[in-house]
Amino acid sequence: MMIQGLYETHISVSNLERSIAFYKDTLELQLASVDNDRRIAFFWVGKPQEYMLGLWEKPEGSIEKRHFAFRCSVGDVLNKSIEFLESRGLKPYNFLKDGNDRPMVFAWMPAVAIYFDDPDGNILEFIAVLDGPQNFDLGVLSYEDWLTAVGATKQI
Repeated sequence: MMIQGLYETHISVSNLERSIAFYKDTLELQLASVDNDRRIAFFWVGKPQEYMLGLWEKPEGSIEKRHFAFRCSVGDVLNKSIEFLESRGLKPYNFLKDGNDRPMVFAWMPAVAIYFDDPDGNILEFIAVLDGPQNFDLGVLSYEDWLTAVGATKQI
């Protein structure tokens, strides 16, 4: 197959400097390039040249909220993501938005994930693919319930 992965994604932001600070200082991504004339910035995600996130400043009323996910380790999603987000003043939430801020499993993948928003309301996600069988019938459930349902052992 010719396609080997996803290299780059772009989102619109209403204030480039604020968004640069968020992605650089809050999420600790490496700034790759800024073009103030064009009002764009690029960040490396992972190692330099591995994956890129582009921020394009647009007028506030013309921004469409987007969603994308950062690949993480299972241990980081389960054991570090909530503290990481909360220590940076971010509100984590799960896919169901049911008031529970614990990561949940998408059994059809399977993968464990937690969500949060950037300053423009773009929906961001920390996600980790789990070892285990796909199960389309289980839907979205807690990590502990997924372990029990599929007879898996902890992966952290």
